[in-house]
This record gives sequence, structure tokens and C-alpha cells, in this order.
Amino acid sequence: MDDTPGLIADIGGTNARFALVAPRSAEPLQPLVLHCADYAGPAEAARSYLERVGVERPPRRAAFAIASPVLGDRIEMTNHAWRFSVAQVRDRLDLEQLEVVNDFIAVAMAVPHLATVDKVAVGGGEATPGAPVAVLGPGTGLGVSALVPTAGGWLPIATEGGHVTMAAADDREAEVLAWLRQKQGHVSAERVLSGPGLINLYSALCGLAGHAAEPLSPADLTRRAAAGDGRASETLEMFFAMLGTVAGNLALTLGARGGVVIAGGIVPQLLPSFLASGFRRRFEDKGRFTGYLEHIPVHVATHPYPAFLGLAGLVVSPDGYAATTI
Repeated sequence: MDDTPGLIADIGGTNARFALVAPRSAEPLQPLVLHCADYAGPAEAARSYLERVGVERPPRRAAFAIASPVLGDRIEMTNHAWRFSVAQVRDRLDLEQLEVVNDFIAVAMAVPHLATVDKVAVGGGEATPGAPVAVLGPGTGLGVSALVPTAGGWLPIATEGGHVTMAAADDREAEVLAWLRQKQGHVSAERVLSGPGLINLYSALCGLAGHAAEPLSPADLTRRAAAGDGRASETLEMFFAMLGTVAGNLALTLGARGGVVIAGGIVPQLLPSFLASGFRRRFEDKGRFTGYLEHIPVHVATHPYPAFLGLAGLVVSPDGYAATTI
């Protein structure tokens, strides 16, 4: 068997995370984070990665997770300017095989492989064996996926659930969403549950108070919240509550009695604030179905590279994701 390591990449709207994976192993080797804006496309970023880590033998197989719909050979990223052909990237990197999947498909594929130390519980009971699992996570965008049980194992489902219409759960949220609709038209979940979404919420709260928002980055806003700034703190609390609304909706839609997993680049970095927030209360606040949701466990995936765990199976076997079991 060829023992040349495979190449894996988790490519989001801001960063492209690369690693190597050895045959018969799911352990990512030599992970490195590159900024997408520094490269013309994924082929250039991959070449830079391979040069930096100094591989002795170029990989022959690769699997990339992309933060966009994957509907064919042509990929157009939702929150970044990269546009590319899968076949052309494969040829430019001299690969025998390149598998490309939606980024949250890769995260969903990783869920069966998360160890106890790779996740933190956020209430609920025990997962129902063989029931669907919901997966979502805010980062540069809002990724949404699911694992559905089949006779052959778990099947990940690609969705664009981050673009569903955001609903208000109270009067304050209704005011915020109305303000955002005046500025942006349709307000999807991603418009408020993402890094840019944090700033959208902050801008709306400032606008409702009658003054212009300062030009903050998401990191600036979270630092202000940690320092006790009232407006920033309200923004972060609304963000977590709205995430609870969307996660609860997803759990009901999928019948996700197997649990809900939250990944992405934001929540794991803000874990103490998240655990102290109203997320779980809002997750369960579904009227007659509160009791249904009370039993569903939610976990935050704290593994630094969860998508790598799912992509490793695609490098070893293109059908690896469908053969795993929990």
C-alpha cells in the first residue's frame, strides 16, 4: 500500500487550515493555518503549505472542506472571493484524487471520532442511540449539517441551513431584526450568528439607542464584553440566545435526539461566557415541546481541528465517512 501522506484542508472564509494525514491514521500531522487573503486560490495556498512543511514526497490524495455549497466541479465560496474548478486544482497539485466537501460535512463526519476531552456538555440528558445528530457552528459564516443513521453507518447531510430566516423570540430581538431588515433586506441566521453577525447585532443595538456604532472587529467586541461594556455584553448575550433559538429549531426539525454539536471558530473561544449565557434556556424554550428538548444533549466541540478528523477518512477512503459508527 502507498504510504505517502495525504493532504487535508479546512478552508473557511478567513483561514485555510492544512495538515497531512498518514495512511491508516486519522491523526493530523503538521497542521498550519494560512490566511486565505494571502493567496489567489486553494492551489496556491496548498503549495505554500507543502513548501513550508517540507514534504519529502508530494501527496497523491487530498480532501478539502470548503465553506460553500459543493454542487459540482465549479466552487464559488460564500464568504470569500475564491472561485475555482476542483479538476483544475487537482491537476495543478498533481493529485490522483481530490475530494471536496462542504466544510460542515467534514465537521459532521468528525463527530463520531470526538473523544470525551474534545467536547464540553451544555445540559440535557443522554443521547438516544441511532437517532439523528444536529451539527452547527458560527465562524466567518454559520455552518449547519447533520448525521443521519443508515444501515451502513452515519450519513452526513450537506445543508445551507445558515441562510434560513432568523426569527425573533422576544420584543427586543424583533426590534433588532426590524432594524437590520431596513439595512439589509433579508436577515438570515448567518447575518447575526457569525463573526460579521456579531457586528451586525452591535450596530443594530447602537442604532436603536440613537447613535452610530464604533467600527469594531468581533475580537474588539468580545474584549469589551469581557471588560464589562454594557452594549457589547448585551450583543454577546443576544448572540448566544439567538444561537439557542436556531439550535433548538434545528433539533426539532431533524428530531436530533442523538444530540446537538456546536463547532465553528467563535463559541469554543468564548466558552466561559457561552456556558454562563441563556443559550440552554433558549434552546429548550419551545412551548409544548420544551420537555422534548430538555433531554437532548448539546456539546461544544473543543478539538482544535474537528474538520480534520472527518477529512482524514476521505483521504484513506472516499467512503470513509459513511462507514463510521458511534
